[in-house]
Amino acid sequence: MDYRLIADRIAADIAARRLKPGDRLPPQRAFARRHGIAGSTAARVYGELIRRGLAVGEVGRGTFVRAARTGPELPEPGGARVDLELNFCVLPDQSDLLAPGLDRLVRDGLDRALTPIGVRGTPEARAAVARTLARGGWTPDEDRVLFTGNGKQAIAAVVSALVPVGGRLGVEAVTYPVVKAIAARLGVTLVPLAVDDEGVLPQAVRAADVRAVYLQPTLHNPLGTTMPERRRAELADTVRDLDLQVVEDAIYAFLGPDLPPLAPERTTVVDSLSKRLAPGLAVGFAVPPGHLVDRVAAAARSGGWVAGHFALAAATGWLTDGTVESIVDRKRALAAARQRLARERLPGFDIRADPGAYHCWWRLPDRWRAETFVAAAARRGIAVTPAAAFAVVPGHAPNAVRLALASTPADTLAAALDVLSALAEGRPEDDQVD
Repeated sequence: MDYRLIADRIAADIAARRLKPGDRLPPQRAFARRHGIAGSTAARVYGELIRRGLAVGEVGRGTFVRAARTGPELPEPGGARVDLELNFCVLPDQSDLLAPGLDRLVRDGLDRALTPIGVRGTPEARAAVARTLARGGWTPDEDRVLFTGNGKQAIAAVVSALVPVGGRLGVEAVTYPVVKAIAARLGVTLVPLAVDDEGVLPQAVRAADVRAVYLQPTLHNPLGTTMPERRRAELADTVRDLDLQVVEDAIYAFLGPDLPPLAPERTTVVDSLSKRLAPGLAVGFAVPPGHLVDRVAAAARSGGWVAGHFALAAATGWLTDGTVESIVDRKRALAAARQRLARERLPGFDIRADPGAYHCWWRLPDRWRAETFVAAAARRGIAVTPAAAFAVVPGHAPNAVRLALASTPADTLAAALDVLSALAEGRPEDDQVD
């Protein structure tokens, strides 16, 4: 029998709620016996359900029915949906802080800012970004700073420059989901690298046959952790020994400790203004080693990933006049306060995060499956992100969820965390609905 027909039957059971989010599917051998099919066919059925987004595998636990994607249809009991998925922060008075910079731009040079600009930007922009990205004794050479429309485009340009179609890129086993989409569009295969609580394991990099590695060593998304200096040194030695290039995503580094790139001479740092300011003010930066500047610049131009002149001119003004620095100081304080709030409201749970992160990683109690918990939270009007959204290999996700803490008002966040705490203290069978 065609495995897709069997998958269709299971999908129908899920749609009719005969199988509910969080229900565990039988082990593949038992499934094969029940349906009179070969074990290899059962494996293909499960693979098809995972591919359709209907099921998720949890390492060492089995395969479970996946929660429906949250969206406009999400129930909103007692008020608006509480979104703990979106991971950004905009200060209440941020528009007032940014407005003078726009007034200055209109007054002093709007005509010039409306003309095209290249990937290398302007000398003023390069100098401003080099000062902004400096950390841990490392200051990038101004001549190596390149500009894209946003951080996602910076990642795409660098990956395109470093890894050919059909090539392999090493990434943390759970990673920023957009990297998965970028790799798929570029024809690049992602190779998951094992991690522990300190970050990527050097032996995992040594065992991988890859052209480059993409890492988030500071305030990892979704894990929220920061790689300690000892592990950074070990990884730096590893990539040097293997002659690998590194793509270091520093989008959250402004919130974390003052640490330099892993191996600066072979690391391309990518960053943007989206977290420092707001998603709608995204100018992306890429700072490659000197011998890769022309290659990354060419990739950005060919991909159409160059920053707009107006956005770049506005960003340069805000970086130069101290506006960004002032906003960043306040966002650091807000992130630290939200982390304290999360730990106060979720006592006794396995919460992992850097003290300065916008988000935290919640390893759920064993009695809960991540997909079951996501579905139960959604019924209470709270959206959280399951680990499966970040897993590089479909069906190999930890039993965890990510909570984004910064974009929800503090009182709303506190109430939502109280609801989630009470939910996690209970048992899944107490939350079943017809």
